Amino acid sequence: MSERVVFAAAHVVAKDERTVDWDATLAFRHHLWSHGLGVAEAMDTAQRGMGLDWPTAAELIRRSAGEKAGRICAGVATDHLTGEVGLDDVVKAYSEQLDVVQEAGAQPVLMCSRQLAAVAKSPEDYAEVYGTLLDRVSEPVVLHWLGTAFDPALRGYWGATDTAAATDNFLAIIAERPDKVDGVKVSLLDADHEIDLRRRLPAGVRCYTGDDFNYPELIAGDSEGHSDALLGIFDPIAPVAAKALKKLAEGDIDGFHRIIGPTVPLSRHLFSVPTYYYKTGVVFLAWLAGHQERFVLLDGLQSARSVEHLAEAKRLAEIAGVLDPEFAERRWQQWLASR
Repeated sequence: MSERVVFAAAHVVAKDERTVDWDATLAFRHHLWSHGLGVAEAMDTAQRGMGLDWPTAAELIRRSAGEKAGRICAGVATDHLTGEVGLDDVVKAYSEQLDVVQEAGAQPVLMCSRQLAAVAKSPEDYAEVYGTLLDRVSEPVVLHWLGTAFDPALRGYWGATDTAAATDNFLAIIAERPDKVDGVKVSLLDADHEIDLRRRLPAGVRCYTGDDFNYPELIAGDSEGHSDALLGIFDPIAPVAAKALKKLAEGDIDGFHRIIGPTVPLSRHLFSVPTYYYKTGVVFLAWLAGHQERFVLLDGLQSARSVEHLAEAKRLAEIAGVLDPEFAERRWQQWLASR
């Protein structure tokens, strides 16, 4: 059985609500690489668009790629645009970020653009923007489709609010330049849709699951194929995920499910509504695991989830085997006492 190409979308470690702790942030990337996972840099899990601005994201990409310690891809977006914009401005903004990622030596991930969603009037507008960008890339890229559960501003992306129509538009863009697309990353939390999509992709184009609810069965696959992975949940469960993936590569599907299965309740809890606040739980678990000295997020996002939510995250993480219960309990009691 073939090995999967797997990226963990990594969080950033903050010194305070405004400042990145670069040493701890890079150390966490080495933790992910040490388990054989790739790093998906400066994406949603890193608070892209929710605390991480483009200048800091660019620095993060350069630093992480400069470590040259493992596979890395990085988000390309338009989040530095301000004011009223048109399609040409969107293309220019994407291109500016694309240059940074390519020059750093990371594989580009073309993320969905809030600005494009706001200005595009038709599927043809999306085809024009993405076609122009794909003509400019120096290596095959990953196209990212982020659903409204993660970002409500992306409603109607690809030129349709109907998922089936949006999928047709998305596939049409890929079909025009399949040699420029390494894969697609879909984060719609709809397993049936993802399976249908991956079966319709051109030969050689990967499907990287971004479904943090249904990832075990999507990665395991079926007789017609499987999904690779680019997942936020692989940030907190990296050691367990690595063990499970090793079993899968050996052809031990039952072993894979036995190891990865207990992580699913944790993931479903972390990504519960409002889903875009999942970063709070991810960073909380990193702190409980000892990967950082403070439970703090950029823009104060550590307060986005309740004490009850975090308590349940701790309980489920211990069941999933991703925490040392005694160490985590000491930190938990320390945090409760400081409130």
